[in-house]
Amino acid sequence: MAESYAPRVPKPVLVRQHVDTAPAGLLAEWLDARGLPYEVSRSWELAPLPDPADYGFVASLGHDRMAGDLHDPAVAAERELLTRAVGREVPVLGLCYGGQVLAALLGARVGPAPVAELGWRVIETDDPELVPAGPWLEWHFERFETPPGATELARTADAAQAFRLGPHLGVQFHPEATVEIVEGWARADAEQLAALGIPDGDALLAAPAEQLGAARDAAFRLFDGFLAVARQPRTAAA
Repeated sequence: MAESYAPRVPKPVLVRQHVDTAPAGLLAEWLDARGLPYEVSRSWELAPLPDPADYGFVASLGHDRMAGDLHDPAVAAERELLTRAVGREVPVLGLCYGGQVLAALLGARVGPAPVAELGWRVIETDDPELVPAGPWLEWHFERFETPPGATELARTADAAQAFRLGPHLGVQFHPEATVEIVEGWARADAEQLAALGIPDGDALLAAPAEQLGAARDAAFRLFDGFLAVARQPRTAAA
């Protein structure tokens, strides 16, 4: 009698959302397009931490908190979750705040940025196949430094923009964000923008349709490249 085998079901992706106004956006669109199952875990609900070993990779999204705000139980929990993921060699994709938490737990300094990077920015990239030059949407008042032992992949004159360490990738920009998402952040940060002499945050986000389409394509390329490395045997992904 022929032996039957159950089809291998891939582990789902764990998406860590930290605030209502920072959803998965284009990342969710890419996961759906690639047929990848995923679960959205809302860090502010302070449920028991998921076991990262149950997931194919962990994606940590943006936040209005900072990576060093460890007095906030949700921030401390995210640090613990990503630390566990790294310790168990579960790939981590850190996006802006998520990248800052990843950088911090890997030993990098994270702190106030000398220049807030807001709106569309072109980056200098050493690996345009994995991290295209953009322009990317940015919205952050802090920055990470490249962790010890990691490879810096991209930067602007004001901050490191991407690093890789083994299967883990941290970026300072927002490949997952759409203009509509960032418009909400601009409204929420109106006082900070006014203090910087920026009267209209929406003006920072204006872009023609061609640029919006190119940004979506670049985000999909970045996510595809991260996934390709994440799926390699760990000895080959270093």
